[in-house]
Amino acid sequence: DIKNKDKKVENKMEKSNNSTFEMIKLGLILALYAAISCVVLAIVNNVTAPKIQQNQINKANAAMKKVFAMADSFEPISDFEPSSNGTIKIEDMYLAKKDGKVIGATCQVSGPTYEQATLIVGLDTAGTVTGVEFLKITDSPGFGLKANDPTFIMPNGKTFYGQFEGKKADKGFTVGQNFDAISGATITSVGIGNLITEATSSMLKYLGDHNYE
Repeated sequence: DIKNKDKKVENKMEKSNNSTFEMIKLGLILALYAAISCVVLAIVNNVTAPKIQQNQINKANAAMKKVFAMADSFEPISDFEPSSNGTIKIEDMYLAKKDGKVIGATCQVSGPTYEQATLIVGLDTAGTVTGVEFLKITDSPGFGLKANDPTFIMPNGKTFYGQFEGKKADKGFTVGQNFDAISGATITSVGIGNLITEATSSMLKYLGDHNYE
């Protein structure tokens, strides 16, 4: 009986040791997989990040040309004032030039709509909007995304973003006063109006402070 008991104890200890070894082995394998995954992700990120960044720059440059077709060059501005609105960010600003003369500015602005949007807005030295272009919008398909849909025509005969072109920016942009909302997407419309107001206000101040007329 004593021998049988000793044997049973030995078997239990052996099983326990095997179980502990298997757990350690599994932990090491998982740690190895995690380390390999991190290395692979880092390599992929290093390869793709510059391409993604360059694509974003190319997209922004193309958008600037769309919102300010008269300009033949764009010069980055580094001393513009940040947005006074805590939820809206002025990301970039450029002087729009033609034959070396400043004829206006462009501004990249992002902030809340129904969800989030990033726009590029053009403004000439007379304070008139020359165009609006979307770089990104994440609002609801079928409603908020109509703001960026070139096939969606408002009752005024223009696209939602196209209706801002040619409007004076000195009083900002308010739904129902100087631009029309998208039916069923009022929150998106108001948000975009706020983004354009913030962008044009910043450009007006910069152009005025530097006597570009």
